[in-house]
Amino acid sequence: MRPLPVDATGRAVQGSGMATLVTDLRRPLLPILLGLSGAHALNDLIASMIPAMYPLLKAGYVLDFAQVGMITLAFQVTSSLLQPILGLVTDHKPWPYAMVVGMGSTLAGLFGLAFAGNYAMVLVAVAMIGLGSAVFHPEATRMARHAAAGRHGFAQGVFQIGGYVGFAAGPLLAAMVVVPHGQASIAWMAFVALAAMVLMAWTGGRYSEMRRSQMAAAEKIRAETAAPVLPGKPMLLAMTVLIVLLLSKNAYNAAFTSYYTFYLIERFGVTVQVSQLMLFLYLAVGAAGAFIGGVVGDRIGRYRVIWISILGCLPFTLLLPYVGLFWTGVLSVIISLVLASAFPAILIYAIDLVPHRIGLVGGLFYGLAFGLGGLAAAAIGLLADHIGITATFKLCAWLPALGLLTFMLPAMPSRRHPR
Repeated sequence: MRPLPVDATGRAVQGSGMATLVTDLRRPLLPILLGLSGAHALNDLIASMIPAMYPLLKAGYVLDFAQVGMITLAFQVTSSLLQPILGLVTDHKPWPYAMVVGMGSTLAGLFGLAFAGNYAMVLVAVAMIGLGSAVFHPEATRMARHAAAGRHGFAQGVFQIGGYVGFAAGPLLAAMVVVPHGQASIAWMAFVALAAMVLMAWTGGRYSEMRRSQMAAAEKIRAETAAPVLPGKPMLLAMTVLIVLLLSKNAYNAAFTSYYTFYLIERFGVTVQVSQLMLFLYLAVGAAGAFIGGVVGDRIGRYRVIWISILGCLPFTLLLPYVGLFWTGVLSVIISLVLASAFPAILIYAIDLVPHRIGLVGGLFYGLAFGLGGLAAAAIGLLADHIGITATFKLCAWLPALGLLTFMLPAMPSRRHPR
């Protein structure tokens, strides 16, 4: 089923037979979205545990930092590069239960990682976990889009809350379970994967029922909603700008997720536990930011949210390296809240450009979110080695200035996307 046409407020059109379709779609809206959000939390919880295991793996297999980097690369290759390909495939043949199969790959990867006898097996296991994530995101993005009843920002906000919560909780769970009990204890995470498979199967079943019941009505509006809304060159320009904006967001976010604890320890002399607690706070607040960005985007338009969420961070990021510990914590929460609101708006704006390729766009932007974050983390690490972590944070503070490029985004037809 294709996305519903929307009016200038971003809400679904209610006239000429459309009211019945919208009313029917609103019935399964929250059950499907909450199921997808829960599955997102479990998927990202498992994925985020991998970096938390690096010290354990480094000591257990006597690895150098280059070999540790290869573990990240193995995960990124499957989780990032395969997402657009899998999204394109499922655009032609949607398969709601693909998520279950993908989580089966994650389950196998968990057992492989728990009982890996050598470094090569670790790489294979991590790649299988990445494959599960690559299968999940494009198909889940399409399902959230179709279950939105025109409230696409709200739908993406609910969906992404799960991802942020899971990503924030993964390292804490690893610290409580895996680090004290050793590598083999990662096998206990199989229960998380099995719970995710059950939830994904249930959500896929509800989604399939919704599709079947609405297929006839969907055919009536397919011609209106399937075509791209902009010709080739303007669409490519808009996509390029969105990717650059995503880069600015993820590069600054990578500075926090990878190096915030080191910054706090070096600048303020806090303990490791305090630095980890402040990092968890930064990550957890992002869940609220993603939801707020989605809901606000439904009301005022994605274009305005992109302006506010990226460029609006700039005063706070520039101020952060010059304040004390308390205000560093306060500013980090504000930055996380505002910056996280960008991704729902960027993703929905991109999907609105090519609504007939939801899986491809979802896979591309989720894949870029993973890939750009990994590349940025590596580059920031090299910079920090040369100029120090505090000076690096001062330079990274200017990354949100790339939000000025938002003015290059083209106006969209009001029936699809409010600018």
